Formats: sequence, C-alpha cells, structure tokens
Amino acid sequence: MSQKARLTRGSIAGHLVRQTVPMIVGVTAIMSIGLVDAYFTGWLGPTELAAMSFIFPATAALSSLGVGVMAGTSSVVSRAIGAGEDQRAHRCAALGIVLGLVTGIAIAVLLALLHDNLFGLMGADGEMLRHISAYMLPYALGFPLLLTISGMNGVLRAQGAATRSTMVSITFAAANVALTPLFIRGGFGIPAFGMAGAAYGTIGGWIVGAGVGLWMVQKGEVPFRPAMLAGGHWLASVRQVLRVALPAAFTNSINPIGLAVMTAFLAGAGEAAVGGFGVGGRLQVLAVVPLLGLSGSIGAIVGQNWGAGMPDRARLAMVQAGAFCVVYGLIAALALYAGRGWLAAQFSDDPATIAAAMRYLEIAVWGYAAYGLFIMGNGAFNALDHASTALGLSLARVLLVMVPFAMLFQPLWGADAVYGAELLANLLGGAVSMGLAWYFLSHRAKAAAARQGT
Repeated sequence: MSQKARLTRGSIAGHLVRQTVPMIVGVTAIMSIGLVDAYFTGWLGPTELAAMSFIFPATAALSSLGVGVMAGTSSVVSRAIGAGEDQRAHRCAALGIVLGLVTGIAIAVLLALLHDNLFGLMGADGEMLRHISAYMLPYALGFPLLLTISGMNGVLRAQGAATRSTMVSITFAAANVALTPLFIRGGFGIPAFGMAGAAYGTIGGWIVGAGVGLWMVQKGEVPFRPAMLAGGHWLASVRQVLRVALPAAFTNSINPIGLAVMTAFLAGAGEAAVGGFGVGGRLQVLAVVPLLGLSGSIGAIVGQNWGAGMPDRARLAMVQAGAFCVVYGLIAALALYAGRGWLAAQFSDDPATIAAAMRYLEIAVWGYAAYGLFIMGNGAFNALDHASTALGLSLARVLLVMVPFAMLFQPLWGADAVYGAELLANLLGGAVSMGLAWYFLSHRAKAAAARQGT
C-alpha cells in the first residue's frame, strides 16, 4: 500500500469531515459565481435577469464537463494511489490536466459558433437573445481555462488534498466577485460592459484560478509532469480516464439540461416565471452546497479504499455520508421554506418574479435530502469505475421522471407541475441510487472474496 494512500487509514468519519469541509468552502465559492452574476445583472433590469435564467442551465451543463474531467482524473489517480502504483498515478494526473485543456478548446470553438442556435431552441429571441449572446461569446473564449482547472482539482482531490483544491476554487471565485460588478457597471477607467461584463469577470477569475491551481499541484505528491505522457501505456491511461470522465461529464450535464427543458416549459408563462425559476434554482444550488461538497469528497475516500482492497471501509463511508445527507437536507429545506419571501426579494423587486420564486421554494425544497443521496451515489459509482451506472440513473431521473411528469401535468397545474417534477425526480433518484450503491459495495465485494477463496 502506498504511503500516499492516507484515506485507507484512520477514522472514516474523520476523513469525511476533513475532506468535506474544505470541499464545502470550495463548492460555495464556485456556486457564488452564478449568484453573483444573477445579483449584479439584476441591477440591469428584469430582461437581463431572465436572460441569466436562460444562461444558467447551459453554463451549468458546460461546467459539468469540468466535473467529468475532475471525476475521471480523481477516480483513476485515487485508485492507483490506493494500489501503490505511483508511476501510473503520475501518468494519469498529467493526462487529466492535458485532457481538460484540449477538451476545453474544442468545446469553446463549438460554443462560439453555435450559441445563438442553442438558446434559440430554448425559446430565447429578440432582445433576450442579444443579451445572452453578449455574455456567451466571451464566456466561450475563456472556457478552456475552466476545464484545465478541473483537471488540476481532480489531481488534488485524488490525493486527499481537499484544502489545496479549495484554495483554487476560492481564489477564482474571489476574483470573480471583485471583477464582475466592475465590468458590468464600469469604474476606475473601465467602461460599463453590461451583460458581457459578467462573463469578463468570470474569465478573470479563471485566469487567477489556473495560476493558483498549477502552483498547488506542483507542491503536491503527484505533480504535473508532461514528460510522463511520452512514456509507454499512455493510451491505456487515456482509456481509463475517459471511461469515467465521459460518463461523468454527461451525468453531471443531464440535470442542467433537464433544468433547461423546464425553463423552456416556463418560457410561455412570461419573464416573471422564468426569472423566478432561475432565482429559486440558484438559492437551491447554494443550499445544497454541503451535499455537493460531500459528493465530491466521497469519491477519493471510496476510491482509495476500494483500490486498496478495503470494501468495508468504503461501505462505512457511504453509510455515514448518507446519514448526513438526510439530516442536513431536511434542515436546509425547512430554512429555505421559512425564509422564502425574504430570500426571493434579494434578487428582484418585481412582485411577479418574487411570487414565482417563492412558489418554487415551497415545493422543490423537500427533495434536497434525496438529491444529496443521489449525487453522493454518483460520486461513489465514478470512484468504483461504474460511471456508466451513474449516467444511466441520471438519464432515467430526467427523461423517465422529470420531463414526462412536467409535460403530463403542466396543462392542469401550470408552473407547479415543473416544480413537482423536480421533487419527484429527486425522491425516486435518491432511493434507487442508494440501493444500487449498496449492491456494488456489498455483493460485488462478496463475489470477489469468493473468487479469491477458490
């Protein structure tokens, strides 16, 4: 067993706390970008705020490509560390960072060429589409930086270096908070760019984050060594990373795509309905940050222990993390439900938009605990090299539950059908995800033990 495999020793609960708390801070920093953009574009008017509601699911889906790169890199590197294969860990780490950069460049070209068509299909037109285009073109040009940062964070998370990964996220989020209002409204000799200014602030944050990320990786036990890719077996490493990265990217993009479809359902109800849905969704994202942090940390813990042949420790991590999801999810739901009016009013002074956001929070919040179980299960599946299972569950959650429910009941319930569809999808998804995770961690481990006994 490698001395780098720290997560295979000591208290599981202690590892969960030490890995998750920095992740919570880091995820909060990342999610603050969407809230900052929504808050400051809300200054510009209800049309600009509604434009950000169209943009949010698309950028979340694009960011999920970064989650895929991070998950694939972390999964392969953490299992290599747990198995004591240090050379393979270094090779896969270098590959994950380079893969992020190359993929980011390819996506940036497509996004720059096709963003008008994409948002036109979602129902945006006229002035709305003009505001969206002003944001998306510069966003596309800076996008490769995000995926490069994701590869670096995957390397750090695989080592259990959650604090260093968090520092990367904090630095680029802090830069975004400082730069976004400046670029939107202007000042200190900088002209007011309006909607485009929100994208410029994000790009500035990514530039800072990429520099800090490279520094943190080079200080770690698995530094970035491009020369490792010149050796043998790098194609095998590519396959290993992509086997997790591609399904993980699609898995994490499915929920934002589902939200984009829900936004399209609401587009006919007017700007207030779309704007309220966007505000409610951003508040939800902020509320589930601890659950997102836990889903990010569980992969390294499960991956290292599974790679080291310790399935009992991997199962214990899942049980303890699941209990946290249930307790925290219910507390967060109660808090958002109680403060829904005040919270919605912080993003808009339009009564119709506030009412729409409040209604969303009245219904959707009760699925937070189950959503936490769902994404935690996906994190474990990626770590166990069963990313295709996470992909299948995510597809089923959106295509077999969320979208059909909204389509069937919207004529009767209106916007409530969209909110109820999200609630039902979370409840069913959480239950099925936990059942399958327990199966993989229990029955497959028993089968492996039986084969070794014979």
